[in-house]
Order: sequence, then structure tokens, then C-alpha cells
Amino acid sequence: MKRILWPACFMFLLIQFAYSQSIDKTKLDSYFQTLEANNKFMGSVAIAKGGQVLYTKAIGFRFVEDKLKPNEHTKYRIGSISKTFTAALMFKAIDEKKTDLTQTLNKYFPTVKNSDKITLGQLLNHRSGIHNFTDDANYSQWYTQKKSEEEMVKMISSLGSDFDPGSKAAYSNSNYVLLTYILQKLYKKPYNEILQDKIVKPVGLKDTYYGGEISIGNNESYSYQFNNGWKKQAETDMSIPAGAGAIVSTPTDLTIFAQALFNGKIVSAESLKQMKTIQDGYGMGLFVAPFHEKKSYGHNGGIDGFTSNFGYFPEDKVAIAFTSNGSAYDNNKISLALLSSVFNKPYELPVFVTVTAGDLDQYLGIYSAKNFPLKITITKSDNTLIGQATGQPSFKLDATAKHVFNFDQAGLALHFNPDTKEMTLKQGGRDFLLIKE
Repeated sequence: MKRILWPACFMFLLIQFAYSQSIDKTKLDSYFQTLEANNKFMGSVAIAKGGQVLYTKAIGFRFVEDKLKPNEHTKYRIGSISKTFTAALMFKAIDEKKTDLTQTLNKYFPTVKNSDKITLGQLLNHRSGIHNFTDDANYSQWYTQKKSEEEMVKMISSLGSDFDPGSKAAYSNSNYVLLTYILQKLYKKPYNEILQDKIVKPVGLKDTYYGGEISIGNNESYSYQFNNGWKKQAETDMSIPAGAGAIVSTPTDLTIFAQALFNGKIVSAESLKQMKTIQDGYGMGLFVAPFHEKKSYGHNGGIDGFTSNFGYFPEDKVAIAFTSNGSAYDNNKISLALLSSVFNKPYELPVFVTVTAGDLDQYLGIYSAKNFPLKITITKSDNTLIGQATGQPSFKLDATAKHVFNFDQAGLALHFNPDTKEMTLKQGGRDFLLIKE
């Protein structure tokens, strides 16, 4: 028996070793070291394939003020990736015959407009029409205050409906807050206990749980935005986003969760099929993202200064994830770098060029064009170039080459020609030529 099994095990190890060798870890390290050195990204990333974690990296600070560094087990708020967990929990309840997708909302919350028409399925794929409470003009005045279920339901009910249920789709955090409360009624226990019982413990997640006030002593991270240095952000009280955005996790745990979800360890094959079904751009707790000829399922997240993303490629059994507590960079480029590494595609290291205040004078002015609806005003602050479109907030530009400046968070690049007093604005695959007035 041993003579038969040993070569098979050895071959398995060789395959796993080949996977790990396919990633240029030195190049990825350089990529993230460049971002860290230029204050572009703080956080953690992970790549897994076939159940094996191939790469992890943590950079920046989890607590800037005390210079505390993160590690592989540092926890971050993952924002709306929580919705994938909540959707999985709801389908778990469906698999257990506790409810079904056609159940209408009025059984639980009759005060919500159209509750007699809104189904659990429509909550899951954002087709309910219920107004998104985070779009409320007053949201910034109360998001740090603890709220009860009664208060949240009353507020969501007061905001009304944006469209008839099922007529179209529009993203709404309200949907998943209500799903949280429904889960608690179905299981007769708090959401955090349901999460632990149905996903965290069975799957073996080590650093995933329902969040509370940030605890540095528990290896959690504060969040920041960069404005002449990293500035600490206020904390959303986690009673508000609930299952729409209150989970804390790590990239490694997110890759383990993704693999478990797509390999039948959390919900049934039929339930996973429903989650993956895309209508008007929305699945049920999942989105689809292409990479060359491949397709992944996942979700992104953002809360306070935290941003996050995970994706899973079922055919390749590849999972990537990142969690960030501070980003002044285009996070999509980070995902592309991780995917390019694991799928052996070319990608460039980020470049940031040092310029002086005097260098910037040649670019200052107002740029416009007949075929472009806005004017772009270019100013400077010390040795930083500042852009501002008509009626829009200003944004800081990074020098990436001679006469080239980027605003990576918006995927925007400005190419200047001082001799002709022209500027080419590049965004979303389109080029616009503007002339200095």
C-alpha cells in the first residue's frame, strides 16, 4: 500500500511546488515595497491556488501614530464583502428549509414600502427598490452612533422606495441590513453567532468575525486617508452596517472562504448556482469580474478608510484577496498585479517621479476643449500638482514620468505638452485633448 501511495503523494507535492514557483514573489515584493515607500497603500494581500496559499504580504502600519506594523493575521474591516457572507448564510437557511427566495418582506417588516411585493431574492440581488440608507444626506451625522434594529428599520422605512420591486437593480445597503435581521429571526440568535456556527467554525477561518470597536490589542487596524500624511478616520458603529458591512477578516481567510463556498462546503450546488446568476450586473452576494479570457466571482468593500476585494476563479481554483486600511492608489491595479502574477501575465511596477515646486509652474492654468464638458484647473501646493474639474473636489496628482501625472484612485492620467500648451486627459480608455486658456 505504501509503495502505491507514496509516488501519488510525491506527485501532488510536485504539483503544489510548481504552483508556488509560478509566482515571481520578488517582483511582487518590489511592487508592494514601492507602494509602501510612496505612501500609496497600507494593508495586506493573499493569493491561493488549489487550497494552498502561495503569497502573502502586509505593508504600511495598522496604527500609524504608534508605528505598529501589520502581519499576516492583522484584521481589517472588509465592508461590503460582508454581503457575500450574509448571502451565503441566507442560502444556508434556504438549504435547511427555513425559508425560500419567494418569501415576501412583509412577514418580517411590513412598514417597509412595497414589503408585500419584495421577496428575499430581490433583497439578495438588489432588485427591491428600497432606498440605500448610506445615500441619505444626513448619514454622515450619525454613522458613528450605535443603532438598534428598531431604529434602523424605522429609518429604512422612512426613506421609501426608488423603483418598483423587480423592475431593475440598484445597489442598496438597506437590503442586506434587513437580511441580517431576518437571519436573526430565522435562527433565533445574533448574527455573529450564526456567522461563527455556519461559516467560521466549519470552514476553519481563524481571523474572521463580526466587528466592534477597533481593538489594536487584538491585532486589528485603524483606517486612514492620505492628505499630506496618513490621517486617521472615524469608525462607523458596526451596529449600523450589520451583515451589509460589519465583518472583520484577513486576505488569507477570504481566500479560504472563497474556496469553501465554491467547493460545496457552505451551501448546496443549487444555492451556489443562484448566487452566481447575474441579472443587470448583480448576482446574489457576488459580482463577476473578467481577467483576460477568465472570469472570477467575488465582491469588493469599503467602509471608513478601509477598502477590500476578493475574487475566485472556479475553473483554475485561484483566489486573490486584499484588505487595506489606507489607499491613495487605484486598487484595481493591485488586483491586476496579483492576478497577473498567478496567471503569468505581464505587469509593470508602479513608478513615482520626484518633482520640485519650480518644475510644476509650466503646467499651471485652466484647460478646456469644445468636446469636453468640464474645465480642468491645474494649481500646485508646494511640490504637489493639484487638479480640479468644474464643480468637483480637487485631487492630488502624482508624477509618473516626464510631463505625466496620475490620479490613480480615479484611473486618470494627464499628459502635458508645455511647448504647445496642451494637456491630454486619459481615462477609461478615452483621450481628450485640452488647451490651456
